[in-house]
Amino acid sequence: MASGKIAGVKGFALGATLAIALTGGAQAQKKYDPGASDTEIKIGNIEAYSGPASAYGVIGKTEEAYFKMINDQGGINGRKINFISYDDGYSPPKTVEQARKLVESDEVLAIFNPLGTPTNISIIKYLNAKKMPHLFIAAGGTMFGNYKQYPWSMGWQPNYQSEGRIYAKYVLDNFPNAKIGILSANDDFGKDALKGFLDGLGDKAAKMIVEKTTYESSDATVDSQILKLKGSGADFFCNFSTPKFAAMAIKKIGELGWHPQQIVHSVSLSVGAVLKPAGLENAKGIVTAAYYKDPDDPAFKDDAGVKGWKEFLDKYMPGADKSNSNYVYGVMAAQTMVETLKKAGDNLTRENLLKAAESLDVELPMLLPGIKVTTGPHDHYPLKQMQMQKFDGERWVRFGPILKGEVTVD
Repeated sequence: MASGKIAGVKGFALGATLAIALTGGAQAQKKYDPGASDTEIKIGNIEAYSGPASAYGVIGKTEEAYFKMINDQGGINGRKINFISYDDGYSPPKTVEQARKLVESDEVLAIFNPLGTPTNISIIKYLNAKKMPHLFIAAGGTMFGNYKQYPWSMGWQPNYQSEGRIYAKYVLDNFPNAKIGILSANDDFGKDALKGFLDGLGDKAAKMIVEKTTYESSDATVDSQILKLKGSGADFFCNFSTPKFAAMAIKKIGELGWHPQQIVHSVSLSVGAVLKPAGLENAKGIVTAAYYKDPDDPAFKDDAGVKGWKEFLDKYMPGADKSNSNYVYGVMAAQTMVETLKKAGDNLTRENLLKAAESLDVELPMLLPGIKVTTGPHDHYPLKQMQMQKFDGERWVRFGPILKGEVTVD
């Protein structure tokens, strides 16, 4: 298993020495499946550029820009990445349509970082039946790392049950007498996050949780849910929501003058996309868990990874809101894909690409110190560690040790 650390805009695009180490002797014989040739690698992507999860659309745009930078620097082993990204509006039927188009019409080599839990659930059986690499899924559904049931699929970010367990440990350690109210999405993301949290609380859950409520992605507001939670007497609020709804909940709590302790799920930790719309003063004191660097954190002022990230944005995405953490996410996901393609060398079959994805051991420039991307044939959860952080009204401030709330595949 090769190991490497990526740093410095040229060094930020993955160093040449690392590429050599990762590809090793794979250059001897060229092998291609549809989607790869001597000059091109077709990578498919499905993103919510519209609809209720459109705040995530910048992830796809960031990945497109990152791959453009890689192409400008000569591509991967001389091949340019052809990144084909379609909008599904966060609608599972549309996701199915776009996946079929990418596989059967565009004939991509792999589907990379498609967004969303319900959307990926709608295509996971199809892609596995087609033996199509379904890599670095932009969702933390625990099922996406189930290599036994879905061998061609692989998650990327820490899975939602693991994260839920981390929050439960934080509550038990710091607020053992909390009266907890929970808002969660009524979908597989929300259910997964909630299960991890409840499992983490164990037999304390029944006593500590005073109210649970959900929202639908079609809801115009979550005002009634927040009023219900406030009325329950809860003094601790768990916000397991996607960005749009997380922001509305935080804002409504501020408007009501309610002051519970608050946790927000990491999918909604973006200052630019969530906390600013919610009102920074309303967000003060909220905690979350993170696995990547906050570019606004003074501790990373002189960090090479953060500097490289900013240089990349300035050159390839001028005007991008650097407080929006989705730009960090998009770069790191793209770097993980580039690492995998480099590791596959000239054997660009779908089977070998999957093998490459199953043998990663890499430090990405924007991951928090001590956290790495690691995978194996029986480990389809590339990121497994997080660190707690609190919003001080301007930025996230990290505290405590690196935590692991791992959930294993049965």
